[in-house]
Amino acid sequence: MPARHSWEIALLCVVVGFTALLFLLAGLDIVLVLFVGGPTAFGIYTFYLLLAPLLLWFGRGANYARLRVNGVKMSPTQFPEGYRMVAEAAARFGMATVPDAYVVLGNGQINAFASGHGFRRFVAVNSDLFEIGGAAREPDALAFIIGHEVGHIAAGHASYWRMLGMYLAPFLPLLGPALLRSQEYTADNHGVCFRYSGTPAAMGTLAAGKYLNTMVGYDEMANRAGTERGFFVWVYNAMSSHPVLTWRMWALRDRSRHGKLFLRPETPPPLGTTPYGQVPAQPPKPVP
Repeated sequence: MPARHSWEIALLCVVVGFTALLFLLAGLDIVLVLFVGGPTAFGIYTFYLLLAPLLLWFGRGANYARLRVNGVKMSPTQFPEGYRMVAEAAARFGMATVPDAYVVLGNGQINAFASGHGFRRFVAVNSDLFEIGGAAREPDALAFIIGHEVGHIAAGHASYWRMLGMYLAPFLPLLGPALLRSQEYTADNHGVCFRYSGTPAAMGTLAAGKYLNTMVGYDEMANRAGTERGFFVWVYNAMSSHPVLTWRMWALRDRSRHGKLFLRPETPPPLGTTPYGQVPAQPPKPVP
């Protein structure tokens, strides 16, 4: 089975702990207001926290309903190639139920996501992204992306209870985004296990778009993960919900270790030929 990022569970426990603590404080705040009187300590945020289970349930239900009434559901007769990939990915990851899959109008945006509602799980692929699965494009790239999204479901990232425990993750500096990035690395591991050969074109699509993805030098861009440095590079990555592309591509190429969350890759790329092309040898370091 695909590996889970080594930091994911530890970060999840910390984020869930912070979230549970704030939920508890919000509950105590309401108790004090009812029995002691006076304004709440957190104001309107207390009510937002206490309504979080309902708001999350409603949002997931509305999102699923939007796909059901507006999306094109993949089937043996509609987008059969994508439908087959979703079923194969679910089987590869040992899932008992194949998630629903939809194609939605992308309007030029490259995106895909996985979520759920109740006992249902589903993936959605923007129409612009799905085009790379056509005969004139690269179906392996689409397979990697679908494997990535189905991987989110297989890893439990679409669970209601998990998302409730992570409700405040976007508002927790450093910790919240780091947890989200670790989940993306885990999903990338699923994409690699499902269609390793689609990695370069999939990452190239995220970097340069669906028309120019084949012009992206995968190794050339991945090598920059070890050379692009500076304070603002660190800050941008630390605030992002997804790993920056150069680090992500490095991690997908170097399968001997987990993707970096905070510190850029320091070691030089492996010498010789990779599945993505020729990696240039590193120049020798000057002798002091």
